[in-house]
Parts: sequence; C-alpha cells; structure tokens
Amino acid sequence: MQTLRTAAEAAQAARRLARPLALVPTMGALHAGHLALVEAARRDCAAVMATIFVNPLQFGPTEDFSRYPRAFAEDTRQLEAAGVDLLFAPSVEEMYPPGFDTNIDPGAIATRYEGALRPGHFRGVATVCAKLFAIAGAECAYFGAKDAQQVAVLRQMVRDLALPTDIVVVPTVRDSDGLALSSRNAYLHPAERAAAPGLYRALQAMSDAVMRGETNRDRIVAAGRAHIAGPLREAYLDVVDPSTFEPLANIGSRSGPDVVTAIGSAWLGETRLIDNLALNVPAAAERADLHASVT
Repeated sequence: MQTLRTAAEAAQAARRLARPLALVPTMGALHAGHLALVEAARRDCAAVMATIFVNPLQFGPTEDFSRYPRAFAEDTRQLEAAGVDLLFAPSVEEMYPPGFDTNIDPGAIATRYEGALRPGHFRGVATVCAKLFAIAGAECAYFGAKDAQQVAVLRQMVRDLALPTDIVVVPTVRDSDGLALSSRNAYLHPAERAAAPGLYRALQAMSDAVMRGETNRDRIVAAGRAHIAGPLREAYLDVVDPSTFEPLANIGSRSGPDVVTAIGSAWLGETRLIDNLALNVPAAAERADLHASVT
C-alpha cells in the first residue's frame, strides 16, 4: 500500500490505478464498520483508495476535534491488510492552505436533526468530500448506512453538482447487542456502554410499529421513546424521507416513499450516539389485513 501526504501526489497516483476505482473516506480510528466499506469496495472495484483525515470543518467550536481518537499506525496496518492500494493522509494545512475560502452549502437537508444539533457540520462534510472526490477521481465512494443523513447530503451534492462519483452505501455493522459501531464508542464508560443498545431497541420498536401497520408518526415515535431511559437521554427520534430527511406526518400515504427511515440520537454522558433503520412500509392492503388481525 502506498501512503501519500499531498493532494498532487495522491491525484497522480490515483490516475495510475486500475479502474473502476473505489474511494473510502475515513477519519481514522478504524473499526469493523470501516473495514466493511473496504471489503465492499474491494469486491466491487479493481482498485481501492482510502483516506484518513480528521476534518476540522465538520467539528463545531465546542466539539471533540482535538481529542477525536487517532491511531494512525494501527489504521494503516488494517488498511493494508484489507487490500487498500493507496492511502491519502493529508495534514490540515495540505487540505486547507492559506487563502482557502470555498465551502459547499448543502441547503435545507443540512439544517435538520444532525444539522440542527451541529450547525455547519454538513457544510464541512460536503466541502471535504467534494475535494476528496476531485483528488481521487474515483468512480465510486463508499459510506456507512449509520450516517444516513450524511449519505443523503452527499447524494444531493453529487446530483446537484453533476459529480462523476457514485455514492455506495454499506449496511451498518453492529456489536452483538445491536449497538452500531462508531469510533466515538470508545468514549463510553462501562455503565454507558451497557445502556447504549437502548437506542437500537427504540428504533426496532419504531420498525415494529410500522410493520404492524401503524401510520401515525407520533405513535411510531412514542413506541421508540418508551425504550429511551436513563442514562440515555433523547436528542431526537423521528421517521423521515430518506432522500430529503423531511419528517413524515403520515407513513404510507400515496405520495409518500415506500421505504422510510427511523432515525434516532441519544446522549450518554457527553457522548451522543446516532443510529437509524430503513423501514419498508406495508402497502395499504397489507395494513388493512394487519389491522384486521389485531382487532
């Protein structure tokens, strides 16, 4: 695996790789979820380029940029073992040299949920990804389903700007108790870690409500909220259109999507978890049968 530090060298090396080329952007502190991205990219494409860059533009002034987990030596070992051909690991100064003053505003989709809790976060994500896409020139870029709103933002950016990079989404990797893997899980104390799967159980309860034929958003969210208990503290729970991240008042309406997303976020101490589940909405005839079987 070749490791490069400058954008010019990385772009030149990427052009020499076999096609199609997959890009796997990361912030390091790798876990099995990241390696699942590499595995999918390796399976789908002829060559794989990964990046490690803790992007300051997507962190707020009071967030954890300075203490975000960093484990570069172990990360490079894992990426090489997983079959990555090229690693781009730039400095902040390389990505944002003096005079850098261009940012991408993703619009309304970036103002809700994660965007509301982390103002400017998705502008930073969109900006760094657009730059990485340009450097790599890859046909595909791989992201985890756990970050569903990020995926929606990037898909909109690619569509709106006609970027020649497809966004490929890989299913969330979970621990045996359902907790979605995240680099920030390392922040959790033992008691917090024991409580963390409550967020996944909340989303499962919301999924179960939809599968039973429930269409009212408030009742679906209430089913999930019943599983959020101390030390978990709700940040948000909702059911949204996965493309726009607009909340859905009535699930399964004729004009609504066939697949919706139950989203959730909860605090444990100073750490905030995020997760989601994609839900297939039963057709109207199926819902009628479900209601009849219940009554």
